[in-house]
Amino acid sequence: MQWGGRTHFLLAIVNKLDEVQHLPSVFITFFAWSISEVIRYSHYAFSCIGNCPYWITYLRYTAFIVLYPLGVGPGEIWIMYQALPIVKKKNLYSETFSVLPFSYYDFLKAVLIVYPFLWLKLYLHLFKQRRSKLFKRLDKKRA
Repeated sequence: MQWGGRTHFLLAIVNKLDEVQHLPSVFITFFAWSISEVIRYSHYAFSCIGNCPYWITYLRYTAFIVLYPLGVGPGEIWIMYQALPIVKKKNLYSETFSVLPFSYYDFLKAVLIVYPFLWLKLYLHLFKQRRSKLFKRLDKKRA
């Protein structure tokens, strides 16, 4: 779901609409994504060499608490909302959606309604991963 959301955001909206590319929401999204990827790949690299400091692991499974809502709320969702009038005016993807009973504009409105609920599911899943990765030792001691 996350990959699909990011791909849609990048290719279908930001890439196609010059009008939104300069908006702060794009910077906010890319900032949050970039920081999270630097942390994630640093963790992967250290794990591959078998010498991952705990603070990197902690950062890997904690930074999302701030970065994920930042990238999604004032980032992805806000830019899609700001793109709605432009999408409607340009009748974006009209040829692609001509075989469907709805337009891309209608699709984007539906995405905006569903997005927070799907995002919450992913966000809560990350908390489960965080617990399993950071509190392994505590859970083993309790058992």
